[in-house]
Amino acid sequence: MNKQKILIIGFANEIKREEIHLFRGAVINAMQNANLLFHNHDSEDKLRYSYPLIQYKRIHRKAAIVCIGEGTEVIGEFFSAGKFDVLIGNRPVTLEVDSVKANQSIIQIWQDDFTYRIRTWLPLNQINYGMYSRLDGIAEKYSFLERMLTGNILSFAKGVGIHFDKQVQCCITAADEPRLTRYKGVKMMSFDVEFKSNVSLPDYIGLGKGVSLGCGTVVRKYEKNSDNNE
Repeated sequence: MNKQKILIIGFANEIKREEIHLFRGAVINAMQNANLLFHNHDSEDKLRYSYPLIQYKRIHRKAAIVCIGEGTEVIGEFFSAGKFDVLIGNRPVTLEVDSVKANQSIIQIWQDDFTYRIRTWLPLNQINYGMYSRLDGIAEKYSFLERMLTGNILSFAKGVGIHFDKQVQCCITAADEPRLTRYKGVKMMSFDVEFKSNVSLPDYIGLGKGVSLGCGTVVRKYEKNSDNNE
């Protein structure tokens, strides 16, 4: 059984979606020589290409940090720094912790499917965007996105040291109209979709591009449960 430590730190401070990267910068700037996992750049400013283990989010319109695996062990560096008076862009903010949720999530393949909602998902790069845009039928496009989603789940699993011995299955059951989202100054096509998968995934982890900045956030859908993480 594959278990992964998950720590979700929710703040009382409201932020806008476009401020997530500023929130990330504020957290990093609050520390001297922040651990690699906070920013995914080494001392020579080279990128760490592995799955981000510290992710900055907007959950219920408020700032949040999701820590996974080793990320749960280094997040204490931020609190030890004790610098909660920060600038989010030009806006002075005193960060106030509102909630801390810690658990161990089971990540594995099951016989039954789970239903999820993923928001601001960025599955397409420059190459596969061209492939996607040339598809005419909705069924073809869904099938293409399902393959991307399966790959994203496998990349997440690899990033946290998990190998599946059975085939990952994904089925998109509903999708909003795609929209353009600015990521690192570039407009990219983003999707809000519902999907089913035979993999149990932790709430609020990210899939696809931009997960460290709140893109591709996944929430499992339960009966009588609102999954509005905006």
